[in-house]
Amino acid sequence: MNERDTRITQKFVLCQLPPQWEVLPVHRGPKPPSHPNSIAVYTNNGPNSSLIYKGYICPSHPTQVPMTSVMPPTEKSIREQLFESRYLQLVEKVRAKDSEAQAQARNLTVLSSQSNSTRAAEAQTRSLSVQPSQVNGNRAAETPTRTILVQTNQQSNNRKADSTTCSTTRQIVVKAEASGTQNQEDGSSNKPRTHRCSLTATNERERHCRRSNIRPSIHLREGIEVYNRDKMRISAVDWFLLIFSGFWALTMGAFPSSVQIGGLFIRNTDQEYTAFRLAIFLHNTSPNASEAPFNLVPHVDNIETANSFAVTNAFCSQYSRGVFAIFGLYDKRSVHTLTSFCSALHISLITPSFPTEGESQFTLQMRPSIRGALLSLLDHYDWNKFVFLYDTDRGYSILQAIMEKAGQNNWQVSAICVENFNDANYRRLLEDLDRRQEKKFVIDLEAERLQNMLEQIVSVGKHVKGYHYIMANLGFKDINLERFMHGGANVTGFQLVDFSNPMVIKLMQRWNKLDQREYPGSDGPPKYTSALTYDGVMVMAEAFRHLRRQKVDISRRGNAGDCLANPAAPWNQGIDMERTLKQVRLQGLTGNVQFDHYGRRVNYTMDVFELKNNGPRRIGYWNDADKLVLIQDSPLLPNDTSGIENRTVVVTTIMEGPYVMLKKNWEMYEGNDQYEGYCVDLASEIAKHIGIKYKISIVPDGKYGARDPETKIWNGMVGELVYGKAEIAVAPLTITLVREEVIDFSKPFMSLGISIMIKKPQKSKPGVFSFLDPLAYEIWMCIVFAYIGVSVVLFLVSRFSPYEWHTEEPEEGTDGPPSDQPPNEFGIFNSLWFSLGAFMQQGCDISPRSLSGRIVGGVWWFFTLIIISSYTANLAAFLTVERMVSPIESAEDLAKQTDIAYGTLDSGSTKEFFRRSKIAVYEKMWGYMKSAEPTVFTKTTAEGVARVRKSKGKYAFLLESTMNEYTEQRKPCDTMKVGGNLDSKGYGVATPKGSQLRSAVNLAVLKLNEQGLLDKLKNKWWYDKGECGSGGGGEKDKSSQALSLSNVAGVFYILVGGLGLAMLVALIEFCYKSRNEAKRMKLTFTEAMRNKARLSITGSVGENGRVLTPDCPKAVHAGPPLRQSSGLALVSSELP
Repeated sequence: MNERDTRITQKFVLCQLPPQWEVLPVHRGPKPPSHPNSIAVYTNNGPNSSLIYKGYICPSHPTQVPMTSVMPPTEKSIREQLFESRYLQLVEKVRAKDSEAQAQARNLTVLSSQSNSTRAAEAQTRSLSVQPSQVNGNRAAETPTRTILVQTNQQSNNRKADSTTCSTTRQIVVKAEASGTQNQEDGSSNKPRTHRCSLTATNERERHCRRSNIRPSIHLREGIEVYNRDKMRISAVDWFLLIFSGFWALTMGAFPSSVQIGGLFIRNTDQEYTAFRLAIFLHNTSPNASEAPFNLVPHVDNIETANSFAVTNAFCSQYSRGVFAIFGLYDKRSVHTLTSFCSALHISLITPSFPTEGESQFTLQMRPSIRGALLSLLDHYDWNKFVFLYDTDRGYSILQAIMEKAGQNNWQVSAICVENFNDANYRRLLEDLDRRQEKKFVIDLEAERLQNMLEQIVSVGKHVKGYHYIMANLGFKDINLERFMHGGANVTGFQLVDFSNPMVIKLMQRWNKLDQREYPGSDGPPKYTSALTYDGVMVMAEAFRHLRRQKVDISRRGNAGDCLANPAAPWNQGIDMERTLKQVRLQGLTGNVQFDHYGRRVNYTMDVFELKNNGPRRIGYWNDADKLVLIQDSPLLPNDTSGIENRTVVVTTIMEGPYVMLKKNWEMYEGNDQYEGYCVDLASEIAKHIGIKYKISIVPDGKYGARDPETKIWNGMVGELVYGKAEIAVAPLTITLVREEVIDFSKPFMSLGISIMIKKPQKSKPGVFSFLDPLAYEIWMCIVFAYIGVSVVLFLVSRFSPYEWHTEEPEEGTDGPPSDQPPNEFGIFNSLWFSLGAFMQQGCDISPRSLSGRIVGGVWWFFTLIIISSYTANLAAFLTVERMVSPIESAEDLAKQTDIAYGTLDSGSTKEFFRRSKIAVYEKMWGYMKSAEPTVFTKTTAEGVARVRKSKGKYAFLLESTMNEYTEQRKPCDTMKVGGNLDSKGYGVATPKGSQLRSAVNLAVLKLNEQGLLDKLKNKWWYDKGECGSGGGGEKDKSSQALSLSNVAGVFYILVGGLGLAMLVALIEFCYKSRNEAKRMKLTFTEAMRNKARLSITGSVGENGRVLTPDCPKAVHAGPPLRQSSGLALVSSELP
């Protein structure tokens, strides 16, 4: 691209670079650029090209400064292509400012070299012809040809293609020789001028142009430096500084009394900074009579690792202050920047951060490697299938070691990176691993992310027995594992700092006296990174002592204070400093501190810890020589409660009568005395047997304990135990499988089952014919048929039996009428009368005389004896007891109907029973309950009972039988238990998994049961203090009360009905007889009825003045006929 202007801008072309990079003049239009030496770099993307860099080559005027640079994030592909380019061509066009200037060809020699590479490489010569741009004005018509000689030094195969360190930066020097004259109007002489621009990768620190022989640099891309120089000049000031520095070096051979050290700290390292300050303070104030003391003077910067410019600026600031070594922390975003600067400038970096994967000469790793100890522990546990959770903050060294070991031993390792996980991702991951039956985990995470991971493990309930976790860090005691202590999971880790070490104890005494406001992080014990920080300062101090004894000159001279100098000017004594640091050997807070020639810790020992119920316990140690050594330590006995004798045990329970209730005047009491109930007495008895002090704590959410299906978090009393907020739960807590997985239960102290509670129905009024209730209606029907059948059989037997017939002839000599006695007394009506009299146990005037008739009579009497006796026995119960008709009698009745709603407690064992049941009836009930609207579940038992009482019989509550029986005994005595128990289970005293109280509590419950105290407590709180009496009705037994009229009203109705029927039959007989009499006497029917009525009233007056004796049915007469008389007849006599 050509620029036609009176002042032509220099054009730079970067050859063999990625095609998306292009160097163009800043000015693209007809307007001249703001400065004649301006340049700009763009991505060659057509109209959408973006500005990469904007600046200019500094002229000789010191007031000019570079323009603002705009750099995109470094991309790996661009960086690799940049380093893979073989040569660089630079064509410099020289401006002609007056008409007399002639264009001349200039020879440019481009030398390409690499730092730290051999210069005995094969030289290649290439030629390139460049046509300079045409300009308007006094430019010569003939365009000269420029010859460019490019010489490239190629290194052998020992160069790394992906190197990004300062030491492997490619440097290109362009030498330009200018001839001819220049216009004197611009104030320039004929002497050649020297300019230099350095194009480096950072582009984050630009320096002002200075009036010097070597001009400041402009930073563009990584690894390229461009020089435009004429002759080198050294000013008088430079000569003076050089001579003064040499004189100072010769005369100041003594070791300085103040040693400058640097400190670079990242965020969340307040405690490490406190340890850094404390170590410097103790070194500067500690007396040392054997040698002259020297002070450590720190220069501390806090860096934001996400900003690479800030990291570079902080390091250069430290370097410019003349520090002799830098103590710094880094993460994955800043590690390469810091280590590259240190390698290029020979500044030693002492760090407690994670060890780097590569070999960095000037980096001293205070943190030991954990790979060997971790692999030894995996071999000890003989794990062949586990999950490895890691992040990339510390690199992949441990992952690589585990994968290599897995390939050798055929391990099944699931490696999962959780770098960008949030809480929801953690929970989903843990649930998925749980479905895959993963129970063993190796966790290699930084402290902050590790704590979040552990919280999610607890929240989903994966910290219980059966799970095993190995923490792959060096601060096992730094991790907050309080909620894991009672969960039951096995947690193993490593501890670098031995808090029983006298040196650590002495430091802890000073540490605890620090002011927390001035020394943040001192409120807790120092973490292992803080201990490494302290040891790192001690290592620097010891190295300076060695250098002073050896009288090594560690002064900083020349341009060593400029980290961006070109060429790089490393500290001459940096090698000596690095060598001395690696030779240091001392005993620090982290044990033996010793390094190999790579700056890595060697000959160190770390302890192996396991989490127990009373906290972390040392189970062994690991070192390079002995590897893993386990200590045979006697475990804590299960029933040993010595660890809790001097503290108060928290007993969680729930406010539920009669188990736990507030006393009437509970405000007047304190602590446990405010409560009363079955579980309060039980907790007191258990505490007496165990010998502990306890405090009753009511569960805040008022729930028994269930796990949320989405979050997997336990609530209620189970959650209190799982998450370490309580140590015993004495409450009506049902023993279930899902609860047994996360907590331990004692033997049941009460047996029970799920029962149905309904509102007590209204007592039914006795029916009119309630006296018939003692016998079923089927029996009454059978009695009627038996009565008719017996009467018919008796009639037939009497007819066929000759002994039931009697006919008598009149005696000789008598002339009288025949007898009126019927020949057979057992007609059909007499047979019915006989059977009825026998059934009513009243007897009759006639009786069968034949054997067959008497058999029928005897059988019938026996039958009536049994029936009447049974009836009499049941009659009293049915007449004296008022019955209640219940609409529901069993769970099957509930499942079959839809009028009465039913539900359970929202979180508890009853709901879990229906949810997990495989019985068809219960599955149907569960389907109804979970889909019912409005919800049929209640938050508390009291709410469920209140709903039953207010529902007017339209709601049934499913709950434990013990609570059902207790509620039935409480006023207003309007609930009742129906049907039997749906299952059989028990209440138990719960403790956290692996708690040392488990065995002691279990033995105490068994002892109380054998002594009969549990039964006494139940009788005390259920029945002795009941309010509804033994019958549940709140009144005395109904059996002692008198019968009411309603109980026997039916008997009176039958009596009245019988009398009415008799009167009706008598009237019919009267009319019938009057009609027959009217026909016989040839009277009218009226007259006949009048005569009959007169006879019925007077009993003697007949018609025509005769006295009439009414006819009686001969069938009703019993007894033998008179032999001497001719029988009774109708007689008449004259009235007086």
